[in-house]
Amino acid sequence: MPLDHPAPQVDDQTLSAVVADLNARLRHHSATDVLHAAFEEIPDLALVSSFGAESVALLHLTAMVHRDAPVIFIDTQMLFAETLVYQQEVAERLGLRNLRIIRSADIARRDPTGTLHQRDTDACCNLRKTQPLQKALAAHGGWITGRKRFQSGTRADLEFFEVEPGTSRIKVNPLAYWQPGDVADYIDENRLPRHPLVAKGYPSIGCAPCTSPVAAGEDARAGRWRDTTKDECGIHFVNGRLIRTGASQ
Repeated sequence: MPLDHPAPQVDDQTLSAVVADLNARLRHHSATDVLHAAFEEIPDLALVSSFGAESVALLHLTAMVHRDAPVIFIDTQMLFAETLVYQQEVAERLGLRNLRIIRSADIARRDPTGTLHQRDTDACCNLRKTQPLQKALAAHGGWITGRKRFQSGTRADLEFFEVEPGTSRIKVNPLAYWQPGDVADYIDENRLPRHPLVAKGYPSIGCAPCTSPVAAGEDARAGRWRDTTKDECGIHFVNGRLIRTGASQ
């Protein structure tokens, strides 16, 4: 299905009021309640999924609430082979009927040797993830993410709903208040398939060149862009800058 029809524009004041109302009403509600409200209130809402280590929990929750919801998967063409196989397995298992696989159309020109990540990881993420995602999201009034407060300091104030700066879209974070063990418990309770790399020491999974195993005692995201100050791929950035959420805005 084409993704080239921009979503209707909403003024910032109206959008902020909608977000404030949703957060106030749903502050003590479950992820399922958040998803139900999101699909009722936000036009053309899509789920963006990496099909990574914890993705199956949110994919399952969303499929139960709205089976036909658009699911956007960014194939950076640098993903682990295990991720690509897992994506197909999960999509079939959950009956995802509206899966949209997107790729950058500019890689051959801007990164012909596939080595951009070695020189500039931010530029590589922007080329392979951020730009194609922003193009795809132009058709949607909002998108669902799997971000959680515990994952990093930049996410510590995350709310269920937030205005995406510089756009007329709402970002929905149904798992914002989940604790580290909640995802694993949910996966076990619902007998969902795990990403095969989790058992090999990858609790957070991105592109193969920039993801390494995590040792016991390390932070779960320590294997992402190891030995650098980078801890976000860029899809939650605006104009190249990380946008903090919630109280830190």
